[in-house]
Amino acid sequence: MASGIFGGEARGRARRVVRPVAPALADALDAQNARYAPSATRDAHLAALRSGAAAVVTGQQAGLFLGPLFTVYKAATTIRLARALAEEWGVPVVPVFWLQTEDHDLPEIAHCHVAPSRGATLRLELPASDDHVSVAHRVLPEGITACLNELRDDLSHLPHAGAHLARLERHYRPGAGWGEAFAGVLSELFAEEGLVLLDPRDQALAPLAAPVHRRAIVDARPIAEALIERVRALAAAGVHVRAAAPLSFFHPDGPEGRRYRLVATEGGYAEVGGTRVHTEGALLAALESRPLCFSTSALLRPILQDTWLPTAAYVGGPAEVAYFEQMGPLYAAFELPMPLVVPRLRLRLLGEKPRRLLARLKLSADQACLPEDEALAAARGQTVGGTDGAEVSQRLLETFDAAVRDLVPTLRAAGEGIDEAIEKTRGTVARAVGKLGEKYDKARLHRDQSTVEEVRRLQAWIYPEGKPQERVYGVSYFAAKHGERAFIDRIVAAAEPFDAALKDIEL
Repeated sequence: MASGIFGGEARGRARRVVRPVAPALADALDAQNARYAPSATRDAHLAALRSGAAAVVTGQQAGLFLGPLFTVYKAATTIRLARALAEEWGVPVVPVFWLQTEDHDLPEIAHCHVAPSRGATLRLELPASDDHVSVAHRVLPEGITACLNELRDDLSHLPHAGAHLARLERHYRPGAGWGEAFAGVLSELFAEEGLVLLDPRDQALAPLAAPVHRRAIVDARPIAEALIERVRALAAAGVHVRAAAPLSFFHPDGPEGRRYRLVATEGGYAEVGGTRVHTEGALLAALESRPLCFSTSALLRPILQDTWLPTAAYVGGPAEVAYFEQMGPLYAAFELPMPLVVPRLRLRLLGEKPRRLLARLKLSADQACLPEDEALAAARGQTVGGTDGAEVSQRLLETFDAAVRDLVPTLRAAGEGIDEAIEKTRGTVARAVGKLGEKYDKARLHRDQSTVEEVRRLQAWIYPEGKPQERVYGVSYFAAKHGERAFIDRIVAAAEPFDAALKDIEL
């Protein structure tokens, strides 16, 4: 850090981004954050945004019980990076968490997984209709009580379960908003660090978003053309661009109604998935009178974010980093400087149980994340011995080849074309005995059922469902086992800015 995060440009970059946020935004942020548990550090950060500061921003959908672990990893990275930049630049830098409540994909966030406290992963899920209504306008159903009861039954034997579950129950209750519950828990977990939360789906903020939506509508065609060369790369990152289509969503039936993408058509813009066509004039009139009837797409959200905030850096996951790399033309179209894009913390949490299994199986954590057969082979590599599948296949093929050599004169005497038939048959036999060898190896690997079960238990802990742990499990087991504050402290301490390498930490 001593040499300067941006080298000789560090001070210049600080001067460029540091500014007070608009008074209306500052007032809305004060009002939103006043709903959360008190935090003197957060109050100081809000005051800094009002008077002049830079910001480090991250964001995430409002998943059930905070969603996967990477939610808290994003927050922790944002906090550590803000501290580092403030120290480097000598100016206030505020960590901000953007609540992605404009999104409508409720089925994607209406479930969570709890690490196997009692031997099996617990999946909690709420009914979720895909009606394209922004999550900001959805409330938790009665079923949230049953989810909390299941969670309590699963975690009740752990030392800090009571405190963690009490916190969840204060916020996740029937009738509470999805975003409200998510924000309440997140704000409390990071109150000590002063994480500022911003919910863009706020009536007070809608007029401040209107200029961004206006440009997205009026300049839809040149903006799309500016992005056209990046379409393939953006699509690979899960972000789609439609020719001449605005990057705004429209809620024609009111803010709490279904939101529609719009696509250019004769006479204006047609609703994707709907039946109506809206002229540009009608859209602009609706924007003037009902600005909350518009919301951002994945591409427009960063533009709104950096229009409102003095964003020095954005912290994102791998997919976000990938699509930010393609957004230069979009930032240029809106005459905004691009922030530094920083990868979030990546962790593999190794508690007592997975550490014991790793030691007993003599595996590294990386080996344990291999496909099951490869992990079994690594675990049993010292003891399997004997004939392997490759040798079985080779011996069988040699026997076939010897028999064919003996029979070649007889076969050729039958007429023309036999050599080609022999060659094709040999290829078929080679493939068949190869598959037999593979099945033989697999059977040998699985014959020790106790080793198989141990490898599967280990993988359930650190590579569940064949995915990185941080993309599956939520915070609840770890908070209940180790204590919320102790767990958050470990995560924040691990979040070294600009370090994107996967880290193993022992809990």
